[in-house]
Amino acid sequence: MRTTVLGVPNSAGAYCVGVERAPGALRAAGLVEQLRASGTDVVDAGDLTTRLWFPDRERPFAQNLGEEADALVELSTAAASLLAAEQCLLVLGGSCTVAVGLCDAMARAGERPRLVYIDRHLDLNTPLDDGGLTELDGDGTRAGSRGGRAGVGRSDVPHTVVQPSELVYLGVDLSRETTDWERGQAAEHRIAVVDQTALCDDPRGAAADARRILASGPFLVHLDVDVLDFLDAPIAENVNGRNSGPTIAILGQALGALLQDPDCWGLSIGQLDPAHASADRTAIPRLVSVLVSALSST
Repeated sequence: MRTTVLGVPNSAGAYCVGVERAPGALRAAGLVEQLRASGTDVVDAGDLTTRLWFPDRERPFAQNLGEEADALVELSTAAASLLAAEQCLLVLGGSCTVAVGLCDAMARAGERPRLVYIDRHLDLNTPLDDGGLTELDGDGTRAGSRGGRAGVGRSDVPHTVVQPSELVYLGVDLSRETTDWERGQAAEHRIAVVDQTALCDDPRGAAADARRILASGPFLVHLDVDVLDFLDAPIAENVNGRNSGPTIAILGQALGALLQDPDCWGLSIGQLDPAHASADRTAIPRLVSVLVSALSST
């Protein structure tokens, strides 16, 4: 089983700089070397273009949209040739819009994108919907499932990449971290959710349930690290989770169950801020350890 590692050091659509440093931090923690030491056949494909967030005062509700569109197209183009059966593409973001780019790459590769989205939030808002978010990486799922090209004016940007029936959430805190409007949208479009309690109580079982909801065939996994208990793993750009959610060890069990499925073609990671991780210097190495364990057991 080959694992290809591709970095996307992009924070353009976020609301601060920091997450663009995540690919370098994961590599510095020994990700590639530990994968090789585990016996995994690893190809390090390097990093795509570094893009930084800056205050976009002309488009406060869709900041740096052109830069983010460029990042999506670059990732989709690069990843399409790296996705294949009996291989796993590991995409190191960057912002959570890497999930959209990776799903578009799956479509370019001739497969219908199916996605297990591991996150504390539903991320179904857009700047025009309830909530008025000002960061594009906060509505990555909505962009992927409900028309990511809107407002960009470019035909090369991913558009309606994932159908609602081919998306399942894992780890969402429905009671505290979602809005009534988002829950209504999930219900209206019949988007499946395996919630935070299920993930924490039985991580392998919850992951298996999420996978079974999707149709058979190739699928992808996206990990927003803010799903984690922030006190166990202070690595996310979003610090609001505090002391709820799975630990890194619990998350590792769920990732193992998903990545051991031969139909899993790729995993993307978003929202990791190395500056926050400096509060606990074991956190990123622990994350690397569970990633290596999950990938090397495939």
